[in-house]
Amino acid sequence: MKLKNVAQGSYEEVLIDDGFYVLKIQNEGSETIQVHREINKRYIQFHFCLKGGAKFLFNQGNYALDISEENSLLLYNTKMDLPLNLEVTPSSWIVSIVMTLRKFHSLFSSDASYIPFLADENKEKKYYAQETISPAIAVVLSQIINYNLHPTIKKLYVKGKIYELISLYFNKSTDADIEQCPFLVDEENVKRIRRAKELILANMAEPPSLADLAKEVGLSLKRLKEGFKQIYGDSVYSYLFDYKMEYARRLLESGQYNVNEIGLKIGYSTSSHFIAAFKKKYGTTPKKYVMALAN
Repeated sequence: MKLKNVAQGSYEEVLIDDGFYVLKIQNEGSETIQVHREINKRYIQFHFCLKGGAKFLFNQGNYALDISEENSLLLYNTKMDLPLNLEVTPSSWIVSIVMTLRKFHSLFSSDASYIPFLADENKEKKYYAQETISPAIAVVLSQIINYNLHPTIKKLYVKGKIYELISLYFNKSTDADIEQCPFLVDEENVKRIRRAKELILANMAEPPSLADLAKEVGLSLKRLKEGFKQIYGDSVYSYLFDYKMEYARRLLESGQYNVNEIGLKIGYSTSSHFIAAFKKKYGTTPKKYVMALAN
């Protein structure tokens, strides 16, 4: 198991088996971080973004693939190496599974024909796929990110969760026995928490109270707060604050609005309150930030 700091983020690598490992990348800072790792063409890659976003760069940066919050990206190409060259945006969580094609094929029986690249005719083809993360997968990802276990059993726990994650990723059947689904309650909670996030972002200038938000999505206040923290790594209003500041920063960079207008757009009745909030987040005032951009 490797663990290191990357700027204000962390990078953890867990070896699951020979030719099979997991990367856990978290950027908790306010700047984009770079993560690099060699991965050759013998490997297939699964990347899951639970929070924030990242950009995969290929061919010396001439080609890029984005992965956004609550989405996954599968990469597979037997013709060329696909080294990990990743730009991770602030407040982002990425979980990646990397394994050899030989190891991947050994996980499935011959009747798994619904997996496109397991078919004989696709063995030599490249395969990229982007999908939305299901609530069941979001639950497992948050468990992988947030586990707090004795070091002696961490590898075993992560290994079990990774096999669970792969199973859920490829479970395309619509005939699953819903009554037997062990994630039923958690999946519904994840859907409600996602809805809560959508509501506060859609109404960021005048966000609802936590009590009203909980009532709107059908959760208890305790469940909302605990669930939001687990999935998005922050409290509801701290998450909203970071989103508002990032939104304000992009508006400043566009040059289309002045400080007062931007402050009003994100819910600050006075420019002084907005300026203080922006400085708290980025360590400089909006005016100085714009001047730095111009220079």
